[in-house]
Amino acid sequence: MITNFFIPELNNHDVQELWFQQDGATCHTARATIDFLKDTVGDRLISRFGPVNWPPRSCDLTPLDYFL
Repeated sequence: MITNFFIPELNNHDVQELWFQQDGATCHTARATIDFLKDTVGDRLISRFGPVNWPPRSCDLTPLDYFL
C-alpha cells in the first residue's frame, strides 16, 4: 500500500515537511518497511526502530478511536 498508493499520492502534492507516523505493529516494523520509509522520509519517521522512537501507549500520539 505504501509503494502503490501512498508514495504516488505524496508525489502528486507539494509536501515540504512530512512526518510519517506509525504504530509498533510487527508488520509495520519489519526491516524492509523501516528501511524503505527511512529512504523515503529520512529522519522524519516516528516508528518503533525508526529515527524517532514511537512512545508506547502515548495518549498524545495514539489516534482517537471514537468521534467527538
